[in-house]
Amino acid sequence: MDLATVDHLLTTTRSVRKRLDLKRPVEADVIERCLEIAIQSPTGSNLQGWHFLVVTDPALKMGLAELYRQAFYRYVSGGLTSGGATMTANASAGAAIRDSATYLAEHLQEVPVLVLPCVAGRVENAGVAMQASLYGSIFPAVWSFMLALRARGLGSVLTTLHLGYEREAAQLLDIPDNTTQVALVPVAYFTGADFKLAQRKPVREITYWNGWERRE
Repeated sequence: MDLATVDHLLTTTRSVRKRLDLKRPVEADVIERCLEIAIQSPTGSNLQGWHFLVVTDPALKMGLAELYRQAFYRYVSGGLTSGGATMTANASAGAAIRDSATYLAEHLQEVPVLVLPCVAGRVENAGVAMQASLYGSIFPAVWSFMLALRARGLGSVLTTLHLGYEREAAQLLDIPDNTTQVALVPVAYFTGADFKLAQRKPVREITYWNGWERRE
């Protein structure tokens, strides 16, 4: 196995928003091949309860985009939380992220393919263990899907804001009540050159051994 190639793929699969090619179609067989790769990922108890709803119909994309925009503008105005996250923790980085996120919100309906990863079951009223099990059974596949796309020259970004209107999205797309949407992944070929490593904290600052905040 060529570790240099693998490491490059893993460390340069970025969230792509402004560099999505909104004009170039994405072939159905490419999406299907990337999903075939994705479902080789681990899944809790090997239940394989995942489902992937691929949306290419312009009217349905517009409907999803309108729900996403409602959630997005509530979020940036402070009316919707996302795991306690904020776009302004770092002024310069926050401005760039907000600009990129705003661009995606305004152009989401133009993205060639929108993919909604879903998983069988509902756990919003369950404990932490059940919630971790359900989401842990689908997110490895989502990341594998994004890596497979990246290897083929396509960009994507894992978004969750539309889940503020999950029921409305389910009604739009006929998603059953016993199924949980976990994300919305815009997919397109990316423009420009390759991607670089992102700025991250040193691993030693966030890694503990044998107890919280213990380092060896």
